[in-house]
Amino acid sequence: MLRCARSLARAVVPFAAGALAAAALAAASPARAAGPAHIAASDRSAWPQPLNAPAAFDRASRAEILAFARQLALSETLDDAALRARLGLKQIDRPALERIRDRFWQRLAAGYRNALRTCSPPDAFCAPASDAAALRGLALRFEAAPEPAYAAWYADAARFHRVYLDEQLRLAALFPRVSSEIDTYSAIESDGSELGDRRFLLSFDDGPTPSGGNTDRLLRTLRELRLQGTFFVLGESLQRRSDDAARLYAGMCVASHGWQHQSHARWPQWQDSVTRSSALVAQRVGAGYVPLFRPPYGQRLADSGAFFRAQGLRVALWNIDSQDWNAKVSADAVGQRLLSLMLLWRSGTILFHDVHDKARQALPWLLQRTRGAGLEWVDCKRYPAAAG
Repeated sequence: MLRCARSLARAVVPFAAGALAAAALAAASPARAAGPAHIAASDRSAWPQPLNAPAAFDRASRAEILAFARQLALSETLDDAALRARLGLKQIDRPALERIRDRFWQRLAAGYRNALRTCSPPDAFCAPASDAAALRGLALRFEAAPEPAYAAWYADAARFHRVYLDEQLRLAALFPRVSSEIDTYSAIESDGSELGDRRFLLSFDDGPTPSGGNTDRLLRTLRELRLQGTFFVLGESLQRRSDDAARLYAGMCVASHGWQHQSHARWPQWQDSVTRSSALVAQRVGAGYVPLFRPPYGQRLADSGAFFRAQGLRVALWNIDSQDWNAKVSADAVGQRLLSLMLLWRSGTILFHDVHDKARQALPWLLQRTRGAGLEWVDCKRYPAAAG
């Protein structure tokens, strides 16, 4: 992720409760403590059929849901000591973990029911499951591929979802001591999970890059692909560009990511960062500005909702992480990971970073693999109003 070293010049309006919470959280953990040690990588070539129709997408979706649900169910047998060892943590927040596990089960069950709509015997992965309890039982019995054609996929999916689950459980076990995108604090926050079935929103963080860089190249690609995205920009980076920001981002949505890329958990000036950057984005971008704010690293204070509400802002998180910022993850791996996660969650906000070049390379591949699958790319100007 982009790092910003320059300090803010303007004074901060005190926010006592938030400042105290920030100090406590800063003492408890570093800004990136929630980051996973291993990143889940998927091999979509192991899936034996193209995803060129809604029924084909749903078949692959049911399979991914069952594979992840099995790993989730198996993880519930671990006691705290075993879970700490598995996740590499010294302590876990068990209530937060269980709350997020339950949220996963509810979402998986709803997604599985949606994916069952196109089942027709003798289609694969069509066993019924009306609720989370039924899905858990079905997943625990999912011990092997139903047919030889799915054997390679099953082996790859078991590995992928074990590692991906650990990414999520690590965030859950640390929340709320270390805040992240894993959960929301209030109705002022959205993460994309509220989007309707098969609906996805593209988002890009940390830009803009200097003129002619990755941001410009990505914008050209998005227009060629007829896609929209919400760009969460850093005020400091936007200020450095002297060109016409409204023209640069024409057809897209632009929101604030703060003045500098610093965690609110350990930065007393976070409020000034929010107000200063949002004002600059609105001024420079004009009609393309949307009143959203994405906190760096997804870290914000539990009591910050009142501040954002007073500023007329919603906190925009994400629920599908491309991991494109990670130097160990190639553009090809980014696309394959995203496809597996889109099949798993069936809707959501996808996190990219336009300061890296991987989104520009991964998106054409992703669109080609899902052509005809019945997916909808959400109009960024209608989010979150279009969430239903």
